[in-house]
Amino acid sequence: MFTECICNESGYPVPRLNVAIDSEHGFYKRLKGFQEHFHSCFHRSESRDKFLAYLAGQLSRIKRKSIEPMAREIDGASIRGLQRFISDSSWEEEKMLEIYHELVNEDIGHSKGALIFDETGFVKKGNDSAGVARQFWGKSDKQDNCQVGVFCAYASPYGYSLLDKRLYMPQAWFTEEFKPRRRKCKIPDESGYRHRSLLGAEMISKAVKRNSLPFSYAVSNNQSLNGQEFMNALANIDEVTFFLAVPGDLRCWFSVAGSSFPGARLSAGGRAGADKAEPQLVRMDSLARQINPYYWYKFKSPNRASEPYGYELTRITVFLNKDGHPGRRVWLVIKRTPAEGPEYNYYLCNADKGVPLSTLAWLSGLSWAIDRCFIEARSFVGLDHYEVRKFRGWHHHMLTCMLSHFFLWHMYISSGTKSKDCYQLEEGKNVRRLLKADNQLHPDFS
Repeated sequence: MFTECICNESGYPVPRLNVAIDSEHGFYKRLKGFQEHFHSCFHRSESRDKFLAYLAGQLSRIKRKSIEPMAREIDGASIRGLQRFISDSSWEEEKMLEIYHELVNEDIGHSKGALIFDETGFVKKGNDSAGVARQFWGKSDKQDNCQVGVFCAYASPYGYSLLDKRLYMPQAWFTEEFKPRRRKCKIPDESGYRHRSLLGAEMISKAVKRNSLPFSYAVSNNQSLNGQEFMNALANIDEVTFFLAVPGDLRCWFSVAGSSFPGARLSAGGRAGADKAEPQLVRMDSLARQINPYYWYKFKSPNRASEPYGYELTRITVFLNKDGHPGRRVWLVIKRTPAEGPEYNYYLCNADKGVPLSTLAWLSGLSWAIDRCFIEARSFVGLDHYEVRKFRGWHHHMLTCMLSHFFLWHMYISSGTKSKDCYQLEEGKNVRRLLKADNQLHPDFS
């Protein structure tokens, strides 16, 4: 039985976006100033104008932010012109990301920042969009006819923002049967099947190569991303602590002699190496259920409504399974609900031996920041409102959504409210009030 004392997570609080800035003026001028950072990424002035129009449409008062209603809302914009711009025109996207990451660093960069990885799905009715298929995504236990995007976000004591993205292409799309669809969606010829874990690894490598943002942590609560390719990419980065969710049936090596925990941490009758000094290959879920109740600690979740009653946490040293032999030594962090018949979650972490359990508790919940990115980008800038079908169009739309969402963060921070306090996200009507504050919201491109 637990005492009334509940442990607190240790780690910096990540603020929430508050966009209810009623008195803010000059919104369009600020948006134009933001857009001008990317002028060199477009070779024609018409493309720069359409880029500004698309951003203004995403940040406008309209409810549905697909191309047709946005084009009707923005003076001088045409439906066909925006469609060609998003789906077919050439952007220097890599250069845009480099500039964008420098802007993110300027506003929310921090030496203890975290890269957070997850995926989200976009349900589709037809079969003509790039990568669409009946597939699982996120934590859903059912298949949807959808596209799946793999994303990387950044979080720090000053905020959070999406950094990079990849469209997951199911393996079936690279069969001969799907060749006409690949041609229609203009899938690049050099593309091939890449597991979601490999897509995450690519984004890690890109972030390290750009070296635009400092980070000390890499976190993913998505088991489908945390495969061998992903872990290998993280293992090659010095001085970065990873915290990755893994399935309970994953096998690891455990030894009482090699563990930071004495044998008493296993309940009486435990078989997972409790009476043997040599390492034993065991399932993580089997090991978790043998840990003595004395070693479980109860924590409270300040930011997560999904855990209103808190959770219980413990840790144990294990060795990764490498070709049937004990490999790298890591923490196995085990999290469970406090109710009867608890639900268990398992994580691997390469933190130092002396890391406080409260820090591991904080890392176990840090993925809420990328969840907020998805929620806010869907609510405010139309992340899921697109109707483009081509491979390039998907990436262009996602990039503009990332930029528009970050622009709201910049407006919030530059208003003088940058702090480490937590703020409550306001309703969408307040975003529209913000946009109405400037009479020059809609540019004239005539």
